[in-house]
Amino acid sequence: MKVFTVDLSRCNGCYCCQIACKDEHVGNDWTPYAKPQPDTGQFWIGLSEQVRGHVPHVKVTYIPQLCHHCDDAPCIADCKAEAIYKRDDGIVIIDPVKCTGCKLCVDTCPHNVIFLNEQLNIAQKCTACTHLLDNDPEWTVPRCVDQCPTEALRFGEEEDFSDFIKAAELINPAAGTKSRLYYKGLPKKFVAGTLYDPAAKEVIIGAECTLQDEASGETFTESTSNFGDFWLKELPDNRSYTLTFKKDGVTKTIAGLTTDIDRGLGDIAMDMGGNR
Repeated sequence: MKVFTVDLSRCNGCYCCQIACKDEHVGNDWTPYAKPQPDTGQFWIGLSEQVRGHVPHVKVTYIPQLCHHCDDAPCIADCKAEAIYKRDDGIVIIDPVKCTGCKLCVDTCPHNVIFLNEQLNIAQKCTACTHLLDNDPEWTVPRCVDQCPTEALRFGEEEDFSDFIKAAELINPAAGTKSRLYYKGLPKKFVAGTLYDPAAKEVIIGAECTLQDEASGETFTESTSNFGDFWLKELPDNRSYTLTFKKDGVTKTIAGLTTDIDRGLGDIAMDMGGNR
């Protein structure tokens, strides 16, 4: 059974996957796999950009999104025309001949990766380029995977990616559709900032930073860098924390920090009182 894997630590936002998909499907009729993709309005693989934090403590994550080729695909169950089916290799296909354009699958897909081609009045989505996989022995991966320069996006047999899958996540696990699209490096909350001594007008290097969950007592620790920066990463969502800085017997505390969003705290003053 085939799977897609995405390592977001490798994705640099080059958009090669998105462009390759357009190049392969716009203006090309691959019936019975797919009719031509519109040149605008649809991205069978689309790259979203998540910008998090507050300047200057900002991180950008690029997330390729495409059909999850679910094992329990609601689009298949809801299709009255029986136009959607799952192949033996796990790829989900919308038959462009049988599709009536009723739009049930578009509305029922919890991952929002099925589109209505209004000109042809059919539903469309990623086919994993099965027209290539089935008919050209030189092609073992979809065009998007072939064109990924960093190998952030990969495709193949599930057993070959078993180690990756063990450490990976689903982007929308609450949907319960048994997705066959696995991600590493999905964005987690962070608290970041720059610690400085206002009297000395210098950053504070090597200060101990401790973020403590005000409910559970769980802690995250980091030391300020040579630039006075600290990044406390991989934090659970929607928790309340107290942040404490310690350096040379001097302590500063900030209470009530929540991880409903990523927190870029900017410059934080801590008067060392000459204890440096």
